[in-house]
Amino acid sequence: MKLSIVIVNYNVKYFLEQCLLSVREAIQGIESEIFVVDNNSVDDSLQMLNDRFPEVHVIANKENVGFAKANNQALRLSMGEYCLLLNPDTVVEKDTFLKMLSFMDSHPEAGGLGVKMLDGKGNFLPESKRSLPTPAVSFYKIFGLSKLFPRSKKFGQYHLSYLDKDKTHEVDILAGACMLIRKTVLDKIGLLDETFFMYGEDIDLSYRIILGGYKNYYYPEARIIHYKGESTKKGSLNYVYIFYNAMILFAKKYFSDKNVKLYSFVINCAVWFRAFLAVIVRFVKKVALPVFDAAVIYGGFMVIKHFWEITKFGYTGYYPDLYQFLIVPVYVLTWLLFTYLSGGYDRPVKLSRIFKGIVMGTVAILVVYALLSEELRHSRFMILSGAVWAICSLSASRFILSRIKGSGITFYNQTKKRIVIVGGPEEVRRVSDLLDKTGLTYLEKLFVYSDECYNKDNLCCGYISQLEDIIRVHKINEIIFCAKDIAAKDIIDMMASMRSLDIEYKIAPTESISIIGSNSINASGELYVVDINTINKPYNKRNKRILDVVSAFLLFVFSPIMVFVVKKPLRFFADIFHVFIGVKSWVGYYMEKPEYYEKLPKIKQGILSPMIVIDKAATSINPAEINLLYAKNYIVSNDINIIIKGIRYL
Repeated sequence: MKLSIVIVNYNVKYFLEQCLLSVREAIQGIESEIFVVDNNSVDDSLQMLNDRFPEVHVIANKENVGFAKANNQALRLSMGEYCLLLNPDTVVEKDTFLKMLSFMDSHPEAGGLGVKMLDGKGNFLPESKRSLPTPAVSFYKIFGLSKLFPRSKKFGQYHLSYLDKDKTHEVDILAGACMLIRKTVLDKIGLLDETFFMYGEDIDLSYRIILGGYKNYYYPEARIIHYKGESTKKGSLNYVYIFYNAMILFAKKYFSDKNVKLYSFVINCAVWFRAFLAVIVRFVKKVALPVFDAAVIYGGFMVIKHFWEITKFGYTGYYPDLYQFLIVPVYVLTWLLFTYLSGGYDRPVKLSRIFKGIVMGTVAILVVYALLSEELRHSRFMILSGAVWAICSLSASRFILSRIKGSGITFYNQTKKRIVIVGGPEEVRRVSDLLDKTGLTYLEKLFVYSDECYNKDNLCCGYISQLEDIIRVHKINEIIFCAKDIAAKDIIDMMASMRSLDIEYKIAPTESISIIGSNSINASGELYVVDINTINKPYNKRNKRILDVVSAFLLFVFSPIMVFVVKKPLRFFADIFHVFIGVKSWVGYYMEKPEYYEKLPKIKQGILSPMIVIDKAATSINPAEINLLYAKNYIVSNDINIIIKGIRYL
């Protein structure tokens, strides 16, 4: 046996599927075996493996045992001369393994080998080659000196950024995302250290290879795509904490006590600094726009008040200080509150939501205004004028901010893409139909055939040789490659050659219902599948929670009557309390059996379910399908209908 491939999977079914399809093609002509160790995934990964990859040796863990232990489970069973640790969120070229094995065969001193990794946009991933994270090297990395001086041999050591990424180099550390190791080396130095639950185990193993008298090489002739951030979300504070603590564990294992203390101090400072920074940034991002809106609306309101006083009364100061410093701020807060509840702060921006929120806020203000005593009712005209100003100013500010790069503000129409699907005619049409089923909206969808031997039809706008011209002429935002018709090598070549273009790339695996891609090395990327996540969209989550709170309050108010309507009065009051504090929702999935709900978006446990409104005489009803429809087509009116129909069961 020449090669044993080990992949550890945890809830990345679609990425695993694409990875295995590329691996299946790359092992042609190589005596090999594939192991997939699943760490108790709940995304139906095991079923997919059983259906699509019967040749794979599957180890199904009943709990998440971590990356190191899971790899070791397969490595102990492996029979290959070489063992490859491979992430599930990767795509390999057809000749990747052949090149790697050839290099190792011709370099007997090599214990481990890493490859050139590209992200989902064709950009080089710097962690393809790294040095040993000594206290000094880690300090330069943590505090940004390595980024400021990437060509410096002193400051750029962490990612060895001063070395040519297109040339072979001897390095200290290899990336666990794609790491080829001789089996004889593993027999000598031991398997992965299971003390590392996640992160750091590849650093530890790489260092032990060197301590064992072997060399590690970075080999750029072999390439892979690594959708960094898919199997783990690397931008989170939790990642920072786990990763840096893994580094402390590494330091305790290999460094002197003096260096360990220094290292731990530096790492802990970095963690607390990153935590503090993350909290501040998150807070600023949350409140910056509402505070800005409040200032703009209030300032405009004061200008309107000034001109109205001069025009109507001939002097300024007609309205008392109470009006200026209390009542107007209440107006502003009311408009902003209703704008938030209407989805006016959701991304991407829809001006209709802002308009709806301001109008609803104005109605609420006028209703309360009508109930006030005469001395507190200052001017309906000012309220209406302020509402018009609020609508205009918020709309204008969104338009201006959308033109500022990095503001994070985009209009709904701006998120619609111009898409090119590249492949053979049959596969292009299949992927096009899949796109339509996902519910994705786009400005334009074009077909580009992968070979000029295909006859050009009215759907085809050109061939792959014309792709760059098509991108420029049609202002394309995204390219979807059909993996059935285009080799991974050609996909990677095109991604790398078009890095200067602002293009997103995705790959449609053969016979799959997914289209996979990643927009940057730090983003989690996008996955196009049939959307069943409507119920978890921010707008619907917020409206569902508002309905729960309002209905809980109303049911409590009318409880003297309701106790004669409901079947179990004591549980009725308990349910009101649980819904009000957010432990439960009035409506959730039908949960008689786990298979009815476990693969759906997670929501709070419901007191009632959609089955309430189903005709019990209909014997063909599938509860799992009812739950699916509820999640996919969620609207608040459905919950209201279910609550009304099931109120006697509360």
